[in-house]
Amino acid sequence: MSGAKRRAYRRPGEATAAVRAAGKAAERRPSAMRELLGLAMKIASIAGIALIVFNFVFGLHYNADPSMSPSIRDGDLVLYYRFDKAYRAGDLLLLKYGGSAQIRRVVATAGDTVDITADGLVVNGALQSEPEIYQSTERYAEGIEFPVTVGEGEVFVLADARENATDSRVYAAVSVGDTQGAVIAVLRRRSL
Repeated sequence: MSGAKRRAYRRPGEATAAVRAAGKAAERRPSAMRELLGLAMKIASIAGIALIVFNFVFGLHYNADPSMSPSIRDGDLVLYYRFDKAYRAGDLLLLKYGGSAQIRRVVATAGDTVDITADGLVVNGALQSEPEIYQSTERYAEGIEFPVTVGEGEVFVLADARENATDSRVYAAVSVGDTQGAVIAVLRRRSL
């Protein structure tokens, strides 16, 4: 018998062992349908986690109010953090007033005394330098009486575009519990 023919012959049971090994390997390999189902489950899990995060931890707000111009313009998308409510002067926050959401700048916190004089915004007796504000800060005839001391758990907020804006000059200091959260990022509409 030649060497080629000898290789072709196998011992009894050898061929069946090779077939069994190939069958087990095929069983371990998932089908295309099973792989697609696994992928769909992963995508659904990620989407569910994103939904939970953006409903309970972060929030997105489409700004339709020009009162914060030029810092936040009409049409900008704002990302805010719901759990950070330890506001300081200069922070931006989201609140609801009269059924609509507003973004406003904190100018005074609990214990501060706010007054608006002919010179501008005065907090705790000191005239505030506001280089990012391009309009004068004036009292409203139908607004609150000044000076006002901000109560515990409250903040005094103003819009950056001060003329004809609805802010704490109209509705007084805002309870921190009534705010939606602190603004952490602004996405310009023309950047999208």
